[in-house]
Amino acid sequence: MKPLIAGNWKMNGSLAANEALVKAMLDGLGGQTAATDMALCVPAPYLSQLQSLLTGSTIAWGAQDLSSHEQGAYTGEVSATMLKDFACRYAIVGHSERRQYHGETDALVADKAKVALAHGITPIVCVGETLAEREAGQTEAVVKRQLAAVIHAVAHCTSEIVVAYEPVWAIGTGKTASPEQAQQVHAVLRAQLAAATQHPERVHILYGGSMNAANAASLLAQPDIDGGLIGGASLKAADFLQIVASSR
Repeated sequence: MKPLIAGNWKMNGSLAANEALVKAMLDGLGGQTAATDMALCVPAPYLSQLQSLLTGSTIAWGAQDLSSHEQGAYTGEVSATMLKDFACRYAIVGHSERRQYHGETDALVADKAKVALAHGITPIVCVGETLAEREAGQTEAVVKRQLAAVIHAVAHCTSEIVVAYEPVWAIGTGKTASPEQAQQVHAVLRAQLAAATQHPERVHILYGGSMNAANAASLLAQPDIDGGLIGGASLKAADFLQIVASSR
């Protein structure tokens, strides 16, 4: 299984900045056959642009969220069928910022993962604990609860998801779980997946808490860390490419 490095641009970008960033990434890759799977998950208004810029390249693209509904009176929502119109390969579901700021529950995240899979989109399922939960010794219980909801919803398709462990206290804070802390949680998730599917080896488990060019190599060297979900560092071509290089 190749490593997977996925960028999450969050609510950043413009037509001009996106074009410059993507072209710098593609120039840096130089058309080489990638030993690492790569993706960029971008704000919905820019999916058409990314489809145009990345078609035929080694970088896939995806969305940062999707609706649990197929269609209808859900103002502001974006459906899986709409994402398919732009050939999205991935969709992030349950990012901690969605859970925190938009009140997304484990059940809703599970529904979104199920809808994504039904439309041939790979959900990148985010799990992770807050600082208070870690300090209370609840890390394992929290991430297992979050992942269990998705496993229950997608059932025999569990081997088709991507999981991203994102300790909430390390997202955008500059703090990072140590490689040992991250590996400990990834091992828990791997064991949970092994109990749920006959093919746990197919599931990428990404680390997503302030991974950057400086710390990527030590994190990616851990046996159960299969890649990264990259925030701020995915907005800088050189940093993103350095993380990709570290994954090989």
